[in-house]
Formats: sequence, C-alpha cells, structure tokens
Amino acid sequence: MKTKRTAIITGAGQGIGLAISEKLAAQSVNLILNDLEEKLISKACERISHVHGVAAIPISGDSSSEEVIEAMIQAAVSHFGTVDIIVANAGITLFGAFLEYSRADFMEVTRVNQAGTFFLAQAAAKVMKEQPNGGAMLLTSSVTAHQSHENLAAYAMSKAAIEMLAKNLVLELAPSKIRVNSIAPGATVTNRTLLDPDYESTWCEITPLGSPATVWDIANAAAFLVSEEARHITGQTLIIDGGWSCVSPSPYT
Repeated sequence: MKTKRTAIITGAGQGIGLAISEKLAAQSVNLILNDLEEKLISKACERISHVHGVAAIPISGDSSSEEVIEAMIQAAVSHFGTVDIIVANAGITLFGAFLEYSRADFMEVTRVNQAGTFFLAQAAAKVMKEQPNGGAMLLTSSVTAHQSHENLAAYAMSKAAIEMLAKNLVLELAPSKIRVNSIAPGATVTNRTLLDPDYESTWCEITPLGSPATVWDIANAAAFLVSEEARHITGQTLIIDGGWSCVSPSPYT
C-alpha cells in the first residue's frame, strides 16, 4: 500500500492557497495548513477533512515567524512522519509609487515574501534530506517578476528573488532528491481581487486568452509540479497568466 504524502501549505485559508490544498486533499495528501487568521484556517481544515477524508491540521500565525515555521514542521513530522511537499504560498502585496514607497512597507514585503519563503524551505529541506525520497517544494512567485507593473516595484522585486531561490537551491538540494520549482500566477479571480468591481472585466479585456485565471487554474499547475509526474523538473518557474506577459498591456489604461 502506497504511503500517503504530507504537505505543508502557507496562506491556505482562502484563494490560491486554499485551492491548492483542496487539490492535494483530493489526491489523499495529508495537510498542515497555515494562515494568519485562526478562524479562517480552522474552518478550511474542517471542511477539507469532511469533504476529502484526509487529515488537515491548522497552524495559525505569521508564516515568516520562526516559531510558526517550526510548529508546521513539527506537526508534519509528529503526526505523519514526513514532510513530502511544501507550498510556500503566503505573501503580501503593498502597492505604492516608487518615489514615495516607505521603508516600513519595503521591509514588511521583504520579511513576509522573501524571508518567509526562504526559512520555510530551509526548515523543510533539513527534514527532506533525511528521507529516502527527498521531497518537492513549490514557491509562489508572480508574473510581476517577469513584467513591470506600476506601483509594485518592491513586490515584484521580492517575487523575482523567490524565483532565483528556486534555481539556486537546485545546486544544494538535488543530490538529496529534493525538487524546487515556482509558479508565477498572473491576474487571478479571488475574493480579494474581486473587491475591485472592475477587476474581472479589465483583465478579460487585456489577457490574450480572454479571462483572468481562476484559483483552480493555478492549483492544477501547482499540483502537477509537486507530483511524481514532474519528478524530472526542478529549478523552473511556470508562468500562469493567460498570455498576458507576452504582450503586457497595463490594467491602468
């Protein structure tokens, strides 16, 4: 009988992170799920366990915190024995014009997006390297790491760094059978983005495929990259943007 895999997913209370969690749960993957909001992640875990019949353990708190990262790793090891997959999905977007952008906002974006991703990957790798089958890591970047987008200089910078991390870790982790890839979502319909009433219509107009992504478009790609079917793929970034980065019209015009 094949042993169930275990995944740690941050930013999993809603949106893309929740969809990835649902997708892996449907494949009988046990889950350690994190979100900053305790009620949100507890509700997500309850629903996933009920619908898919897998264990889903909530760990609330700041995903870049050393204590929260350690709690996620320990929960995976103590409950399931392995850390097979991590999806470093948590991140923040703080818009602002470059000339007025504050040091406080810059440091916060860097702390959550870059440090949170880096140190979760580091903690997971220390467990994965002792496992016969290694593991798979998926880091969440953004299409803005590839094409400029007004008012997102700090965010784009943080996401480009994440992609370089995925490439660089190949040198150190491939010998331990640990794969590291990233996804770069473009415009995606979520509860947050739909707070802008013009969001969907704007991106339908400027996306070559005619619509922004759904969270399931992103989750399907994520699930593939952490699967055995992708066992010979590492150090890569997959852009999921309906072709927008090929032409890059601004959503502000």
